[in-house]
Amino acid sequence: VISPEKTEPTVSPEGIHTELDEEMENDICKVWDMSMDEDVALFLQEFNAPDIFMGVFAKSKCPRLTEICVGILGNMACFQDICMSISKDENLGQVLLQRLCDSDSPTLLETSRLLLTCLSQPEVANVWVERIRENPSVYDCVCFIMSSSTNVELLVKVGEVVDKLFDLDEELMLNWIKNGTCQSVGPSVDDSPEELPDFKIVPCILEAAKQVRSDNPEGLDVYMHILQLLTTVDEGIQAIVQAPDGGKETWSLLYDLVCHELCQPDDPPIIVQEQKTVLASILSVLSAMFASQTEQEYTKMRKSNVKLPFSSYFVLDMPLIGSLIRILQYMEGCGKRSVDNSKESEQQETGRADLNEEDFHLKILKDICCELLSNMLQELTKENTLEGLHQGHLNEQTCSCAFQNLLPLYFASVESFLEVLREADQSLADNLEKRFPSLKVHA
Repeated sequence: VISPEKTEPTVSPEGIHTELDEEMENDICKVWDMSMDEDVALFLQEFNAPDIFMGVFAKSKCPRLTEICVGILGNMACFQDICMSISKDENLGQVLLQRLCDSDSPTLLETSRLLLTCLSQPEVANVWVERIRENPSVYDCVCFIMSSSTNVELLVKVGEVVDKLFDLDEELMLNWIKNGTCQSVGPSVDDSPEELPDFKIVPCILEAAKQVRSDNPEGLDVYMHILQLLTTVDEGIQAIVQAPDGGKETWSLLYDLVCHELCQPDDPPIIVQEQKTVLASILSVLSAMFASQTEQEYTKMRKSNVKLPFSSYFVLDMPLIGSLIRILQYMEGCGKRSVDNSKESEQQETGRADLNEEDFHLKILKDICCELLSNMLQELTKENTLEGLHQGHLNEQTCSCAFQNLLPLYFASVESFLEVLREADQSLADNLEKRFPSLKVHA
């Protein structure tokens, strides 16, 4: 197919020069389907298929052919021995990374799938991490895809690659956080890469998250987890909150998801089981941003010796506090059932882990939710509290749920909030003291 084609570079990066004839495409697609079988994959390897594909990548002006060849390699890489062979071939590895700069979405999708397959194999993951770390163009191309593609399937798969990379290697994540100042190289179908603007990782992640949020819940989960991974290092938190908009875009997106999309009042409480991982990621990022903003405000106060108003746009938002309490309310039933099951399992099987995986994720969600809620309650003023009471976010039922979950670990926050609540609604404060005697004793 490629031999008769002229190989002169073209000006247009979007140019598609040839198409496979229908019979040839059907034949090669049959090989693609068959390559999911290990015996076929081994035969293809013995037949030097990877070397043949390298020649295709170098000469082909047919995007469909390139896509199929990368797809066949992706199927072959699902088998450990073949994956190790592909991964150790330095030339093939470099050529495959260059496919990320392709302008053809189906080829980018298959390339991302292949990379994710290799990164998921512990025996070769480090080989690919090191290779990617040494190729700055990977960062540029990934950011370009996340910030400009409207192909949801591609965005999800690229997100999974980034998520895996950050999870595997903190140093690479730090490099990508700090990146965006070197010359960028973008997609091209010829040998003359086009320059791209300097990319910052956080805006690119946000843009991709906005694209996938409505069509692909799993994809949203992936991008929220990437943001959560960023907050595990101080540089990542700073990259979020010190963006040109001060983190406003990040906070607005996450706020909108928590307050208007996930775990809503008209959802059945069991929804928290389905959404526990994405909620944990979102609340973890919000908590890190809130804590960072709080620290910055207190620093300003110390420097000026004047008590400044909390200037952040995201600080004392009652709908968010209401959403956090609702999540805890929905979790109470799930949590009680999980604890009962766990105790029963402990009695039946000594040595078994206290919590199964599902319960573990719910516990993580509860811990993160309580931390953020306690920090926000500690900053409430009388005016904020009156607003919450008026809007219905704060009442005896919701406050009792909050206290039940926050005590005794966050006693200081609850006590601080109760003092403010006395000013806003003495009767409600008295009722809560009766329900939680430990607060009355300290008072």
